[in-house]
Amino acid sequence: MTDIQKLLDIMAKLRDPNGGCPWDVKQNFSTVAPYTIEEAYEVADAIDRNDMPDLKDELGDLLLQVVFHARMAEEAGHFKFSDVVESICDKMTRRHPHVFAGATVEDADEQTRLWELQKKREREEKNGVHDDSVLSGISRGLPEWQRAVKLQKRAATVGFDWPDPNPVFDKLHEEIEELREEFAKGVGHAELEDELGDVLFVAANLTRHGKVDFGAALRRANQKFERRFRRMEAMIHEQGKQLADLNLEQQDSLWNAAKAEDKRGEL
Repeated sequence: MTDIQKLLDIMAKLRDPNGGCPWDVKQNFSTVAPYTIEEAYEVADAIDRNDMPDLKDELGDLLLQVVFHARMAEEAGHFKFSDVVESICDKMTRRHPHVFAGATVEDADEQTRLWELQKKREREEKNGVHDDSVLSGISRGLPEWQRAVKLQKRAATVGFDWPDPNPVFDKLHEEIEELREEFAKGVGHAELEDELGDVLFVAANLTRHGKVDFGAALRRANQKFERRFRRMEAMIHEQGKQLADLNLEQQDSLWNAAKAEDKRGEL
């Protein structure tokens, strides 16, 4: 028995209405989808932490999600796991003619351009709709920050892009001032949401110009905040107090102390 067949058999048993796991049996595509997304992010987190043992475990969890969806599809008569494998193998060979069919490409940028053209042809053949926009086919199911970066990258392929980060900074300052004006009018209104969205969109553009992954940058910021905040809690607990006992100025002083320790590599 192959390793993957062992996993397929385990999932089939878990999904068996007679003797399987009640939780697994009652799941459907919609209920499992959030776990699939969560596991993908946990893979990214393990990579970010360079934790190879954890990455091994997280990749297994992500593989389980694929097997879970394939099993539900097989039960409903749509497709089997082997069909999923065949589909991706066919796609990879089709989209890499320079590897499998004797074609040539100049460099990675040229390969990326040809990849997008092939994807566009495949979408049009599949949907029977011709869409000339360079923005065609960008999934609406992506996290919005990721979709923002993809939209910007596509627009840049036809020259609609700033030549360097400096104009992006200017645009960010402009959008922040417009956002400040909307905050002055109050909170919770549609215009405020609109202006805040503009600020976030420009911030995504900065990550692209800096060749920094938006998600990785935000994960790092989250980790840094959590690390420093937990140190604040520890520092005040050593004094027999709680953070809630302090005013904002005192909390800010603790934050600066934790930040200084963090920068010295003591956290």
